[in-house]
Amino acid sequence: MDEISIRNVKNYLLGLQDSICNALAEEDDGDGFMEESWEREAGGGGRTRVMEGSKVFEKAGVNFSHVHGTQLPPSATAARPELAGRSFQAMGVSLVIHPNNPHVPTSHANVRFFVAEHETEEPVWWFGGGFDLTPYYPIEEDVVHWHTTAKAACDPFGDNVYADYKKWCDDYFFLKHRDETRGVGGLFFDDLNEWGFDKTFEFMQSVGNAYIPAYLPIVQKRREMPYSEQERDFQLYRRGRYVEFNLVYDRGTIFGLQSGGRTESILMSLPSLVKWRYNWSPEPGSPEALLYERYLKPQEWI
Repeated sequence: MDEISIRNVKNYLLGLQDSICNALAEEDDGDGFMEESWEREAGGGGRTRVMEGSKVFEKAGVNFSHVHGTQLPPSATAARPELAGRSFQAMGVSLVIHPNNPHVPTSHANVRFFVAEHETEEPVWWFGGGFDLTPYYPIEEDVVHWHTTAKAACDPFGDNVYADYKKWCDDYFFLKHRDETRGVGGLFFDDLNEWGFDKTFEFMQSVGNAYIPAYLPIVQKRREMPYSEQERDFQLYRRGRYVEFNLVYDRGTIFGLQSGGRTESILMSLPSLVKWRYNWSPEPGSPEALLYERYLKPQEWI
């Protein structure tokens, strides 16, 4: 049986945070990320990096956390009651990027490791993660590139891995109360351990390393596109869906808040500006209507 190495996972995650922040800061060519290290009273801590009000990115947050405790929160034991009473460690990198230009999609990525330990029993561990894309004015070649890069990260690990985790992403990032997906999907996996530690850790790294090659070419193509006040207004309206999902459904947000995590870091995913309107719908035949009619429905992109 593979030996679990918490140290190796942590070192990888810290390096991933560095590499993603460096790539985004170089693309923005501004002041870069501000960093804040923090400690959790109940155990652990992390480092939060945020870039706000810059040239390309209205708000970009890239968070590393490693928290531990003597008892799991209800969100972790609801589906796994056998873990009640175990101590735990949870670590991960989570990021959300909200660009200024409505033609540049919002993106999210997360990779994480969780282990529940007991004095007299084997540890229970798993990896999770993925990335998903939320465009406002989608361009199909960008969506195809995103999914092609996601598939390439999965292919070395099995023929059905991309298809399975693409579907999981479509199902997970779905706003039931709106009957629509959050965006055009990507990858999502959780509770993954059946491959053994070494292979599963390699897969998590493959997904984490694929995020920048999936996202940055889209940013570079669309960041200088002209946009109207109407398009900016629609971007702010659609950001409301992002807020709704993160506060109502997202497992990471719920776990973080229930486990006494640092609220500022947990909620860094929320955009700086957002709008809601009462009972609004797009004009038929408009670019805004196309988003609803074609892109907010699960489908095969490649």
